[in-house]
Amino acid sequence: MIYPYKEKSPKISESAFIADYVTITGDVEIGDESSIWFQTVIRGDVSPTVIGKRVNVQDLCCLHQSPNKPLILEDDVTVGHSVILHSSIIRQKALIGMGSIILDGAEVGEGAFIGAGSLVPPGKKIPPNTLALGRPAKVVRTLTSEDLLDMERIRREYVEKGQYYKAIQS
Repeated sequence: MIYPYKEKSPKISESAFIADYVTITGDVEIGDESSIWFQTVIRGDVSPTVIGKRVNVQDLCCLHQSPNKPLILEDDVTVGHSVILHSSIIRQKALIGMGSIILDGAEVGEGAFIGAGSLVPPGKKIPPNTLALGRPAKVVRTLTSEDLLDMERIRREYVEKGQYYKAIQS
């Protein structure tokens, strides 16, 4: 379900995969080869949501914003199942673990990994290439080369899966 909100309509790349039972409204932009998975809701009825290229937003996620505080997901971001993102910035190649919540003004650094079930509170900055977890999230270590390779594998697999599903959707 794709809806305009007032004078704003979602802008979705032709190469993006949007699964069945996804709802996208208003001022939302989705880049090339990104994938938005089943039962995700992205409401752009308060401020913009900008989703870059090759981003995967997995099943049951909720993306929204506060007034004058956009939500930005840079290129190559992975957003795990049942994540809530609200008026925050997720830098390129970051991974947000399942069930995590990222709140207003938080920034997840480039290549950072937010562990499953974590809460990144308002205004918190997670440095690049670190693992942060907990409620509230705290940085526990620098990511290893194995971590980074696994994150890259997940990103690649979701681009491939999204393109597969897109091909059979038509």
